[in-house]
Amino acid sequence: MRVLGIETSCDETGVALYEAGVGIRAERLASQISLHAAYGGVVPELASRDHIAKLLPMVETVLEDAQIELGGLDAIAYTAGPGLIGALMVGGSLASSLAYALKVPAIAVHHLEGHILACMLEEPAPEFPFLALMVSGGHSQLIEVLGLGRYRIVGETLDDAAGEAFDKGARLLGLGYPGGAAIDRLAREGDADAFDFPVARVPGLDFSFSGVKTALLYAVRDLPADELEARRADLAASYQRAIVRALVERAHEAAAQLDAGQIAIVGGVAANSELRAALPEARPAPLELCTDNAAMIASAARYLDDAADPLRLDAYAVA
Repeated sequence: MRVLGIETSCDETGVALYEAGVGIRAERLASQISLHAAYGGVVPELASRDHIAKLLPMVETVLEDAQIELGGLDAIAYTAGPGLIGALMVGGSLASSLAYALKVPAIAVHHLEGHILACMLEEPAPEFPFLALMVSGGHSQLIEVLGLGRYRIVGETLDDAAGEAFDKGARLLGLGYPGGAAIDRLAREGDADAFDFPVARVPGLDFSFSGVKTALLYAVRDLPADELEARRADLAASYQRAIVRALVERAHEAAAQLDAGQIAIVGGVAANSELRAALPEARPAPLELCTDNAAMIASAARYLDDAADPLRLDAYAVA
């Protein structure tokens, strides 16, 4: 089975070819970071236009890299959501059109399921049931993974997602975009014990990051300009430590309550160096599969049996 995967949920244009028994035959990923950096965040209309410009040439390149003709494809998989609706429709439209022309199934993949199943590309893959710590710019969730297609959310954020908190913190510190990577880099130069930022205690297994964000705002506001510049790395390190502590403590609590055999860390924030170090027993997704990518979409399709009529386009902003 050969599946072409397409990912356009936000600001990454991804195309990959998965072949059963072989794995990822070819993959291309185009980032839009430089396009959105001037605005401090993703501009949906610009993201959609860039996907339109890049997607078809990338499909052609991936097929050429894999030495596969269009007629050699058995299915087309695409990200249906959640994400930016315009961006999703760019990928979904091309996927559905190709599937219709080739008379092959079009497989709509839930973005978060793609992230969860990305860890199944590792050897050995985690055994069911396991706990997935899903951390990204839009989601912070603890998900009990009982089996393929069997998921139960046991905890989620009550306000900002962890990645969103990193981005907003980076903006307060005057760092670049994307904020999570900028804070991670600067934090390596700072003292994580310099500032005592709060770790929210909320009921159940949920998260809250609004308090630590507000604490950083006050710390930045109250420091004189010269001292702020000198202590920027300490602020970044302390802020990152508070966010990571919240994630790790909740993950440990959930794993104990559910008697989960393993913890998998997935999503864009799974690339954070301190989070990976703070959960050494966990199975983080490969670094190259933490951010949005088409490899996880193409490979996830092999588990799914909900192939749709190619003339039907699934796209949803939230789910």
